[in-house]
Amino acid sequence: MVEMRLEAFEELVTAVLDELPDEMVEGLDNVVFLVEDEHPDEDLLGLYEGVAITERGNYGFGELPDRIMVYRLPHTETAETLDELRSEVRTTLVHEIAHFYGIDDEQLHQLGWA
Repeated sequence: MVEMRLEAFEELVTAVLDELPDEMVEGLDNVVFLVEDEHPDEDLLGLYEGVAITERGNYGFGELPDRIMVYRLPHTETAETLDELRSEVRTTLVHEIAHFYGIDDEQLHQLGWA
């Protein structure tokens, strides 16, 4: 288990997000990244809430932003080192960003990200 306060975990998520390839993040439109301790109903590492870009249709001005949630406690409780935590946060971010692009869990599994 890696002990990390919420603020430090938010900084870690931001740093990992900044390290992702430009091609992955340049297309993110109207998306916010949020960190919470845990999902209230499920044991999740992350969650994408929104309409995938492949399903948007008439999407535009006035739409609420999509949300990518990253949950601190499931990450810190399973990681044994800071490097392992960083790696798992990266995997979670890539996984949830993929949902924004319309990639489902089956495709992610085939690609090794689920």
